[in-house]
Amino acid sequence: MKTNEERQRPIAVFDSGMGGISVLKELYRLMPHEDFIYMGDSKNAPYGERETEEVYRLSKGWVEYFIGKRAKAIVIACNTATSAAAARLRAEYPQMPIIGLEPALKPAALAYGGTGRTILVLATSLTLREEKFKQLLAQYRDKARICPVPAPELVELVEQDDIDGARMDAYLSALLSPYIDEDIAAVVLGCTHFPFAKHAIAKALGRETEFFDGAFGASKQLKRQLEKGQLLADRNRPGSVLIENSTGSPEMLSLSERLFAK
Repeated sequence: MKTNEERQRPIAVFDSGMGGISVLKELYRLMPHEDFIYMGDSKNAPYGERETEEVYRLSKGWVEYFIGKRAKAIVIACNTATSAAAARLRAEYPQMPIIGLEPALKPAALAYGGTGRTILVLATSLTLREEKFKQLLAQYRDKARICPVPAPELVELVEQDDIDGARMDAYLSALLSPYIDEDIAAVVLGCTHFPFAKHAIAKALGRETEFFDGAFGASKQLKRQLEKGQLLADRNRPGSVLIENSTGSPEMLSLSERLFAK
């Protein structure tokens, strides 16, 4: 039986910048009575263009940081860091529930498999080259036409708050132009920064499309683990949300808070 003090501890969430705010919003929506601490590692963003071992080292540092904050669970709100580090971190910290993100290819393929239509998977270069994604692709490639699309600069544009600007439009137009004539059924957003660019992505494709991301699945998985471990908070008040950024920049913190409030 867990003590009341253990149940009241915060849930920690980290990402390579502000993208994980999209996951934090879903977590808070599903568990509004929990306290959350969020760390956006904008100082080291983007993780997606770094080597796997470096991403592991950065992620391990944040796990240690949150253990020091007495977190009761940790969410790696970053597809890249999940691919590079989650399995090793779970083995190293077996008593700490660690939830990761993966591209939501499964629900997209199940929804549109057999239709002959195209599913685009936008993600960082590291996510697409890691074994975790290769296994997902092998599992579902015979169910739909799946096109992985590396989109490294999209992370930086979101970090710079250029979500609806001319640079975003120009980048996405060039990136997605090879797929304009495809019959696109869905776009899988394989990076937590990308949900903030949904409107710009649809604009570049010239049509409305269905988007899939991993935030809802990760949130459900965390809630299941907390229930199983008897760690859900039993308070009646709304939970608190503390947002931090590794740069210490007031501008970054302000942008993070605005993205959470959207």
